[in-house]
This record gives sequence, structure tokens and C-alpha cells, in this order.
Amino acid sequence: MFAANFPQVDRLIYAFDNTGIQYRNFCKPLSYYAEAHTFEERNNDYIQLSLQYSVQAIEDCVLKAGVKKEDITDLFFISTSGLATPSIDALIINKMHLNQHINRSPLWGLGCGGGVSGLAKACTAAKANPNAVVLLVAVEMCSLTLIKNDYSKSNFIGSSLFSDGVAACIIKGDNHAASGSVRYVTSGSKLYYDSLDVMGWDFQDTGFKVLFSKDIPTFINERIKDDITAFLKGHNLQLSDIKNFIFHPGGKKVLDAYMNALELDQHALDNTRGVMRDYGNMSSVTVLYVLEQFLNKGFTDGYGLMLAMGPGFSSEMVLLQMTNG
Repeated sequence: MFAANFPQVDRLIYAFDNTGIQYRNFCKPLSYYAEAHTFEERNNDYIQLSLQYSVQAIEDCVLKAGVKKEDITDLFFISTSGLATPSIDALIINKMHLNQHINRSPLWGLGCGGGVSGLAKACTAAKANPNAVVLLVAVEMCSLTLIKNDYSKSNFIGSSLFSDGVAACIIKGDNHAASGSVRYVTSGSKLYYDSLDVMGWDFQDTGFKVLFSKDIPTFINERIKDDITAFLKGHNLQLSDIKNFIFHPGGKKVLDAYMNALELDQHALDNTRGVMRDYGNMSSVTVLYVLEQFLNKGFTDGYGLMLAMGPGFSSEMVLLQMTNG
């Protein structure tokens, strides 16, 4: 697809082999991406498929969580890869006939940081109302943003990393029986001045043109340790108190930057690497897949730190208390 009009393709094609990704989910057959589709067509597909997969994820989630859909009090919907007004959460409520009085919060534009930020806001809502049953849904159809005739290096690299995914999560207020082994403690956000061009979208007639800087790993190496240390210090903790690192992968170089900057044990980010390997970068959704790995495979008693970087350029953190049994 790139070769005919992208002279650097032979020099850069190796990037696909160096991502650490073996499998990715796409919402359309591969043949779809070789065809010409207008932005309108792709965005309509985003709306239809986001709704379809959200409903499936929610039905599975409420079953596993042992709650009735009628009991849901709040709905947070996270996405950055398409446009819809009314927002997708309104479509979900209509499709599933959820409670008409649900407090709904569509969060758009947070990019890869959306999963952590969305979880923080959902947990805050649950803390505010002890009777709350909060539903968090994150959906990204990154493949539908691919602009076929964008021959920039960022689009080329983006096409090697990004994929499609959906996740749903239930967070309960304190009046509900404590069936979970993960409890929210606190959260923090930071937006770095003068870094607006590090990551984001450039909106064009043809759609969402991906923007991200090759300097992101350097940014992480220089900033993230101090930021995490300051965040934890505010709660009388230090990095050695964190037993579970629930990080959004970003990409292979980003993971290496985390490892180097934080001097982590060689296996500390195994779950993050595993999700990256098996699913690719699903933007906001990815970190929730990583959290699921900890829940399914097991974790160490103690604190867990969720972390993701996103457009702005920004960082989002959530501190969790994780207990087995």
C-alpha cells in the first residue's frame, strides 16, 4: 500500500518486525484497508462497530460482575478514534434499554491516556456515591483512522503499532459487598507545558492524521521517574512500595524507556509486553487489557500503579490497593 508513493518504505519496513507485536485485532477484513473509503464512510463504520462491540463487552462484564444492567448508576465512555453526537454512550443506553437516569460522561480526546483517566473518574464517581454501580467502557477503532494516501513517516509507523479493541469494567461503591480484590486509592494527572505536538491528531478533509514524536521515549526517560516519585510521595509511598506495574505499552521503545528510567525488575512489565505482543496498541483500551492480565494471572499483594501517557502531552496515574483472597 505504501510502496508506490513512499520512497522510504524499503528502509523503514523493518519497523513492522521490531514492534514486539505478533497479533492484532482489526474490526474489518484486511481487504477493507486496501480499498478507498471516505472519512464519512469510515466514521459511520466506527459508530456502528463501536456500538456493537460495546454492547457485547458490557453484557459479558455485568455477567462476570454479578450485577444487573438496571442497577448501573453511571456510565463513562472513553474513545478517541471516531466522532459521534449523540455520543456512543447514548446509543448504548438506547440499544440496551439501560436506566434512563444514568449519569453519563463521554470522555473524548484523551488518546492512550484515556483508559487510566477514565478509570480514575469512574472510581471517583463510585467513591462519591456508596451505592454506585459504575460502568466504564473504552472502545478504539484505530484501524479506521488509517489514511491510505498519507505517506508520512508517522502514518507508516502508526500502521505498524495501532489496532482495535474494546473493554468494559464495573466499579462498585462502598455499600456493595466487597467481592473485588482491587480497591482504588487515588489518582493523579499531569499536563506538560509546550508539548502539544508530541502526540495527537491533525484533522484533515481525509480524516484523522496521526501525529506522534520520535522523542516520546526520551521524554519518558527524562521525566517519568520524578513524576511518579512526586505522586507517590504525596501518599507517603515510594517506588519500592509498588508491587504491580500496570502500564500502557505505547511501543517497544516506550517500554524500554520505562524499564531504564525506573530501573525495574526484568519481569515487572511482562503483562504489558504480553498485551502488546498479542493485541498491539489499542490506545485507551490497552491498559485495561493489562489490568485484566493481572486479575486473571495473579498479582502480588500490595500497591499497583496504573500509568499511561497521552496527548497534551500528559501522564495519567491511578494507585490501587491489590489484595489476594
